[in-house]
Amino acid sequence: MTYETSESATPSAAGAGALSCGRRQRWNKVPEVTVYFWIIKVLCTTVGETAADLLNEKAGLGLTGVSVLMSALLAVVLVVQFRTGAYRAGVYWLAVALISVVGTLISDNLTDNMGVPLETSTTVFAVLLAIVFVVWYRRERTLSIHHIDTTSRESYYWLAVLFTFALGTAAGDLVSERMDLGYRLSAVLFGLAIAAVALAHLRLGLDAVWSFWIAYVLTRPLGASVGDYLSQPTGDGGLGLGTVITSALFLIVILGLVVHLTVTRKDVAEPQRTARREV
Repeated sequence: MTYETSESATPSAAGAGALSCGRRQRWNKVPEVTVYFWIIKVLCTTVGETAADLLNEKAGLGLTGVSVLMSALLAVVLVVQFRTGAYRAGVYWLAVALISVVGTLISDNLTDNMGVPLETSTTVFAVLLAIVFVVWYRRERTLSIHHIDTTSRESYYWLAVLFTFALGTAAGDLVSERMDLGYRLSAVLFGLAIAAVALAHLRLGLDAVWSFWIAYVLTRPLGASVGDYLSQPTGDGGLGLGTVITSALFLIVILGLVVHLTVTRKDVAEPQRTARREV
């Protein structure tokens, strides 16, 4: 029979040493969770909200047409992402930004074009996300993002990311409509919710994996609230910057951070060195 055991290895251990031990290296395909990760994630969710509104207003394709176009573009980028042998900051974060847009458009289509109540779409996306997690864990015995090093795990990862964005959009819109807090207070509310998750993890022992995914969902409505606050007219409770300026501003910041990470590699996970032997 064949079995695997894994141990961490530094990037410098690649090459002759690994080959002489009969081992192959597997690189994690996603970034390490650092402060850069969360900053770019929130910025991407903000762009997802404002860019989706911008495209719907300016492209002239209608909500459905824009959804099809952006989904096709996302599919192309994901193909590139799956074909890379290791984490590449530019490709990865482009995929996240596009998923943010597509997740927003999916939720908006269900609500605006199909008349699906936000309560229903929020519940459906939550169930779909739970199903992804259950199947992922049953097949891989882990939900850790530190081991996204096979095609199977990467597939589950990106499905989970897509449904977190769709769920975050629907849940965020539901909270905003029901509580009528306004953009600024909504951003504060979701920010406090994320802080509570972090506190529960650091002080109360909440599992790291679940802490990550809960925070990942909550960053979606946080980013959307920030984006709406900056872009919407002052009469509607925003600052009136508009979707063009807001989207461009955040894209510039994202680009700068991604270039920085590409050069410094501060978010690159160490490869997993995997031994195989026949028994």
